[in-house]
Amino acid sequence: MEPTARHARATPDTNVVDLVLREERLQTGTVSQEAGRVRAVTHIDEILYENAVPRTVEHADLVREPAGDNDSGEVLTLPDGSLSIPVFEEQIVVTKRLVVRERVLVRKHTVQEEQLVTATLKRERVEIETSGEVRLVDPETRPTLRP
Repeated sequence: MEPTARHARATPDTNVVDLVLREERLQTGTVSQEAGRVRAVTHIDEILYENAVPRTVEHADLVREPAGDNDSGEVLTLPDGSLSIPVFEEQIVVTKRLVVRERVLVRKHTVQEEQLVTATLKRERVEIETSGEVRLVDPETRPTLRP
């Protein structure tokens, strides 16, 4: 943005030129916009669970003994000549059920923070050039005489 003659206006009655200088000003503010989203997704993880459970198992032991004097020899036998003795064992029963382990809450909150904004602003300034024996008087500077 360079100063141009169209910004200047001359007063017809005097030898005064009125030059308008402009500058840019920076206005900062905020605009709310979506910065992202939060999504809660559940996943199922499989965890191997091992637990040793004690159980009772009956085994049959075969013992041979010589017949005693009072042994009548009457033993209940099966038609094929063998004895039938029930053998028991405990069976492991596993039951799974779904229980609530925890509740997850997702909350959002607003935080105010400061962010530095940097911008280059343009500003018009005037340079007065003189030639010859022209005397320039500026209230901001001392009068000078140019050779």
